[in-house]
Amino acid sequence: MSNMKLILTQDVRNLGHKDDVVAVKAGYGRNFLIPKGMGKLATESALKMLAEDIKQRAFKQDKVKKDAEALSTKLEGVKVTIKAKTGTSGKIFGAVTVLQVANTLKEMGYEVDRRKIVFNEEPKMLGNYTATVTLHKEISKTIDIEVVSE
Repeated sequence: MSNMKLILTQDVRNLGHKDDVVAVKAGYGRNFLIPKGMGKLATESALKMLAEDIKQRAFKQDKVKKDAEALSTKLEGVKVTIKAKTGTSGKIFGAVTVLQVANTLKEMGYEVDRRKIVFNEEPKMLGNYTATVTLHKEISKTIDIEVVSE
């Protein structure tokens, strides 16, 4: 039985992950993996392209992380003030949402996706709260939120 080298184009159970170079039996590669689009021949040019793709991806991820670190530094000590309609007891009518926090941050000059903001405690009364902003899988920042009466 002869073996052939393939570059996996997607994760294949019990074989490897996307972009892995694997040796498989020729029949398995030719009759199953390649026709199903799960792998391609590991030719010299394909291996060069793979190396370049991996390099580009690492460069992009590095830039995304650097941007997240820069934003994290800018958010140091930032306090967001949200106006809310309240009753006499200080209880909020409706809810303070992460969208309001994201919009207020945007007005202050910080681009933060609302899906990356999580309240540490749901604001139900006037007062001070905190929210965690996840900027990158390794970088998160706590920001202060003050809820004031409209």
